[in-house]
Amino acid sequence: MAHQVDRVVDDLATSLVQLKESMHGMPINRNGFKAAHDRMGRAMGTLITELTDARTAITP
Repeated sequence: MAHQVDRVVDDLATSLVQLKESMHGMPINRNGFKAAHDRMGRAMGTLITELTDARTAITP
C-alpha cells in the first residue's frame, strides 16, 4: 500500500512540473487565472504533504 502512495505522490509531482513547463510564456494574470492557479498549487502541496504523512500509518 505504501508503494501505491509513493507512486501517487511521484505522479502528482511529475504532473505539477509538466503544468509549470506548459505555462511558460502564458499571460497568467488574465481573468483571475493566477488566483485559481495559486489556490490549486496550495491545494496540491497540502495533498502531497498529507499523503506523505499518511504513508507511515498505511505501511504494515
